[in-house]
Amino acid sequence: MVSRYGYRSGFKEYSKPVEVGKEYEADIIEMSRRGDAGVAKIRGFVIFVADAKPGEHVKFKITRVGRNFATAELV
Repeated sequence: MVSRYGYRSGFKEYSKPVEVGKEYEADIIEMSRRGDAGVAKIRGFVIFVADAKPGEHVKFKITRVGRNFATAELV
């Protein structure tokens, strides 16, 4: 469950649904606030995909996984 403090519930930290270096596919649902990346979600976890646009179904590779989000590049 995602809480306002990050991807956790209570004191137990859950594993992230994505890993650095792995490839995934998802729909881009919106643009980031800065406008430089599309936003996708996998199991509720936010992924910023560089150079992706809303409405696209894209394949991407995870480049960084943070506490609340991940970044990725198109494959």
